[in-house]
Order: sequence, then structure tokens, then C-alpha cells
Amino acid sequence: MIPNKNKSKQRNTIQKNLVRNAVQCLNHPDAEEVYEAVRQRRPHISKATVYRNLSQLTEQGELIRIDTGQADRFDSRTIAHYHMRCRSCGKIFDAPLPPFERLEDRLGDTGGFLVESHSIEFIGLCPDCKQ
Repeated sequence: MIPNKNKSKQRNTIQKNLVRNAVQCLNHPDAEEVYEAVRQRRPHISKATVYRNLSQLTEQGELIRIDTGQADRFDSRTIAHYHMRCRSCGKIFDAPLPPFERLEDRLGDTGGFLVESHSIEFIGLCPDCKQ
């Protein structure tokens, strides 16, 4: 029997649960924020373990990776939704807008470009930075 190399990615370890819970409790954290939150509960955990588990949870579809152009952020809300990002502090919030179904169908001729998904990000100032 050939061992399943992906089996370790499927295991539900203590570390993976801690990383998942940290993302759920924090507001769109970056990897460093997740690491700091997990370290509070498990002081000897390494950054590599946290980063590896963030990658695995993202690959498994349990988290969404948000590319901000700087530090990636993570979201445990995996249903389709849009984000608002503060241009001053960088915080990310869920946008109160239902996703457009099949928006890519409205593009028309894409010149052979295969659209697989879309993302919409609203950029502005959060209430704290607006003051």
C-alpha cells in the first residue's frame, strides 16, 4: 500500500485547531497576528508551524487568503463575499453587499482569457481613521 502524502494535511491537529480558532476570533488577521494569538495559548509553537497550518487550511478551503499587496490576511468566512480595506491602517472588514453571481459572465468577449473567479475590494477610511 502506498502511503497518502496528503494525509498529514487532512489531520486535525491541536496546532491546526489553534490556528483555525485564532483566525475565527480575529478580524482578518495577517500571519504574524495569528502567530501571536496562538503563542498565547501554546508558547513554544514555531512560526513555521503556524504558517504551514495557515497554508494547509487555505488549501483545504477552510480559510481564504486575502492578498493586500503587503502582508496576506486570512478570513474564516469562506462563502463568497467582498471586503473593505482601510487605506490608512490596513484593517479589512466584510462589505455589507451580497456577491454578484456569475459576474464574470457579464464580461463578454475576454479574448480567450478564462475567468475562474473574481474579487472586489472597496478601499477607503475606517471609522477610527476617519476621525
